[in-house]
Amino acid sequence: MSIRKVPLVQDEYYHIYSRGNSKREIFHDRNDYERFKKLLYLANSDKNFRLETIKNVYEVERGNRLVSIGAYCQMPNHFHIIIKQNGESGASKFMQKLLTAYTMYYNIRYERTGSLFEGKFKAEHLGNDRYLKYVFSYIHLNPVKLIYPDWKEDGLGDKKRVLNFLNKYAYSSFLDYLGENRPEKAILNRREFPNYFPSKRHFENEILDWINYNNETKLRE
Repeated sequence: MSIRKVPLVQDEYYHIYSRGNSKREIFHDRNDYERFKKLLYLANSDKNFRLETIKNVYEVERGNRLVSIGAYCQMPNHFHIIIKQNGESGASKFMQKLLTAYTMYYNIRYERTGSLFEGKFKAEHLGNDRYLKYVFSYIHLNPVKLIYPDWKEDGLGDKKRVLNFLNKYAYSSFLDYLGENRPEKAILNRREFPNYFPSKRHFENEILDWINYNNETKLRE
């Protein structure tokens, strides 16, 4: 049995991510993205649910949560989640349920077999307060790659376009931090994380600071 390089410890914070085999797309349309979001909610439980039998997914009483989720982002061929592990092996149990359920859905829908994701999910320990706060911004800025693929090397370009794009991107927790009242906000348990963004304005300023910093850095290079 292979041993995970980063041990997953109770009450610690982690950046969890995984991508499709050979970088293949794992989300092709709105149905795929929405399915995964619902599984983010339902898999985070010590109970088992069958999604097809549930009408209002985000109102389901889940019992004990395996992890607390602070933020997430879905991209065409990968995803990111910030978690705090609740109880022993909570993160591993959660990820096994999530990835298994989504792979089963995907294989049936697209008439394929075999693994969908590339090996074990990856985990980075967010033990440093500054790093933890940074990863919240990193994850929420990730979708910018869809309009500026080389933004890390070339800068973010049109700041207004970036903000407009993020404000319409439905497949991350960005809109929840902006205070939009949507059902999937139930995925998050922000109380289990440091209160870096006590208001919508604090969050907006943090994102804007990162955009400005990135562009100013590229201008000086």
